[in-house]
Amino acid sequence: MAGKKRILVSCGTAIATSTVVAKAIEEALKSRGIAVDIRQCKAAEVPSLADGMDLIVTTTPVPNNLGIPVIQTLAFLTGIGKEAVIEDIVKALKD
Repeated sequence: MAGKKRILVSCGTAIATSTVVAKAIEEALKSRGIAVDIRQCKAAEVPSLADGMDLIVTTTPVPNNLGIPVIQTLAFLTGIGKEAVIEDIVKALKD
């Protein structure tokens, strides 16, 4: 996995929820030696910001026809299944 991977993190308003998710992803991937550049946005902004991203992680439905993997999850908020989602993120970034 050469270079920084770019992840777009979205939620309904791009305020609190996406910040929690972005920080959790950043910490989890850093501990695995994966450098990432994370950008936060509102779900409605995903189509216009997806270009150049390696992955989209969202807490709310977004289009999944953008040619970029999309992971929709609440695991970073609930804690339920968080490790499995982190592994899904790692796998998506390696593919």
